Amino acid sequence: MTASNASRLTAVVTGASSGIGRASAARLVADGWRVLAVARRLDRLQALAEETGCEVLEVDVTSDESVDGLVARVEELFGGSVNAVVHVAGGALGIEPAADADLDKWQRMYDINVLGAVRVTRALLPAVRESDRGDLLFVTSVAAQEAYPGGSGYNAAKAGEHMLAAALRLELNGEKIRVIEVAPGMVRTEEFSLVRLEDPAAAEKVYDGVQEPLTAEDCADVISYALNAPHHVNLDLVTVRPLAQAAAHRVARHQGV
Repeated sequence: MTASNASRLTAVVTGASSGIGRASAARLVADGWRVLAVARRLDRLQALAEETGCEVLEVDVTSDESVDGLVARVEELFGGSVNAVVHVAGGALGIEPAADADLDKWQRMYDINVLGAVRVTRALLPAVRESDRGDLLFVTSVAAQEAYPGGSGYNAAKAGEHMLAAALRLELNGEKIRVIEVAPGMVRTEEFSLVRLEDPAAAEKVYDGVQEPLTAEDCADVISYALNAPHHVNLDLVTVRPLAQAAAHRVARHQGV
């Protein structure tokens, strides 16, 4: 039996054109949610819509004008009320040490991972409040918790997003809004390391010898659990790693894997 649109939970998922965002949007649709999947690459979103039946919208989280369009679409689709905003848009750029920092890359990482999350939160918080059963879920990283050589720019950006979630949890205390953080470790997706390293061979080498790195679907499972749990249950922070990874910079590798 399919629930009516009026009774189904609703979600906006950012960064939904690939990786964890795409997998999360698909999983929530399978769970029975009405999902608006957003990202910059409309062609990929359209393929996701054909596959899952979700709604899609081209959105750049670094643009006020683009996020204004997201607010208008939420009003049109969901009547200005949304149960969950899942912040997945983000990513890492480069592995230069801080002494050789490429400040353009640092700025871009901060703009997407931190300011993008702030911009979308600020814009959609009234709709989350209107739902009377709201969730703000941030996909950060173990990089927010553990520094590692070559990670300083991404460490700083994800630590900023982590602190945004922590502050929001305090600011929204007493309201019917959960603030949830999911911090993945090593996840093998088609783009994360490739975008970061800009070299297919180097991106593939990241996973050399690692038995079963996490998949995007593994992370979507955790996100699904957190959002579908009884609303009085708040998963403040879930750190999820593959068994092979003990820390951001400590990964068991085996020959022939």
